[in-house]
Amino acid sequence: MWTPASEENGTISEPRINDRIRVPEVRLVGPSGEQVGVVRLEDALRLAAEADLDLVEVAPDARPPVCKLMDYGKYKYESAMKARDARRNQASTQLKEIRFRLKIDKHDFETKKGHVIRFLEGGDKVKVMIMFRGREQSRPEMGIRLLERLATEVAEFGVVESQPRLDGRNMTMVIGPLKKKIQAKSEQRRRREAERAPAENPGKDT
Repeated sequence: MWTPASEENGTISEPRINDRIRVPEVRLVGPSGEQVGVVRLEDALRLAAEADLDLVEVAPDARPPVCKLMDYGKYKYESAMKARDARRNQASTQLKEIRFRLKIDKHDFETKKGHVIRFLEGGDKVKVMIMFRGREQSRPEMGIRLLERLATEVAEFGVVESQPRLDGRNMTMVIGPLKKKIQAKSEQRRRREAERAPAENPGKDT
C-alpha cells in the first residue's frame, strides 16, 4: 500500500495521474504489484489506456518516478471508506471515577459496584475513591478492606492496576478492564443486535 509522498503545511497533496505526469520515463508497477520496469511515459500511458486504468505517480522523488497502474477512482473511494471505518471504530479508554463512603450501606455498595462493572464492560478504567471524614482518617485499614472487597467482586470484569493508596483525605484505587475498548464496544454492539432480532421478527416459532 502506498501513500502520496508530497506533504505541505500538514496537508497531503493529490498524486499526479495520467496526463499530469511530466517526465520522459517512469518505473512502472502493474495493477497487481508486479514490477514492469523502466518504460517511456507514452508507453506507460498506452498500457493504462489499454487496461482501462489510471497511471498514478506513487513515488515522485524516485529516479525515475515510480508509477502504478490502478483504478484511481476506486482506490480513493476505498481509502475514504477505510478512513471512515477507522474513525468509527476508534475508541480511547477513559478514566471513570466512582466515589464511595467508608460507612456505605449494602444497597449503595451494590449500586456503585454496578456502575463500576458497567464502565469496565465498556472498556474503560475506573478510579475508585473513598473520602474519609473526621476520625475515619485514623482507620485507613477499613478503606483498604472496602476497596479489596470491591476488587474481588468485580474480578470477572477488571483487574487492579493501581493498589489502594492514601492521598490526603482520600484513598484511591484504579481498576482496568479485562477487554480492550474496541473489543468491548464490538461485543456490546453484537449483544444489542441479538436482543433486537427477536423484536424485529415476532411470532416466529422455534
